[in-house]
Amino acid sequence: QVQLVESGGDLVQPGGSLRLSCAASGFTFSRSVMSWYRQAPGKERGLVATITNIGNTNYADPVKGRFTISRDNAKNTVYLQMNSLKPEDTAVYYCKARLLLSEYWGQGTQVTVSS
Repeated sequence: QVQLVESGGDLVQPGGSLRLSCAASGFTFSRSVMSWYRQAPGKERGLVATITNIGNTNYADPVKGRFTISRDNAKNTVYLQMNSLKPEDTAVYYCKARLLLSEYWGQGTQVTVSS
């Protein structure tokens, strides 16, 4: 049974930092491409960052230089380090795994950036 469980979402002030985690199970994590997406109220879900099975990364323009995606294959976990947070980063953040033709999603974790 495939599971992706996100954690780490919280309320944080502008300029603050958070680290999100996504713990995976039920598939070969080390061979998968892992991504973080986010969805703000009234907006479509959009890609934030991706890390391939060999560690190549890609970021959406709004988060470049502020967010860092990483993975620990020994722990079957992908992370999203978010620095210099802005109110517009407020959203539900989702983890996605892609392995061959299959895609799996987590349930999401809420990040709120507000003073």
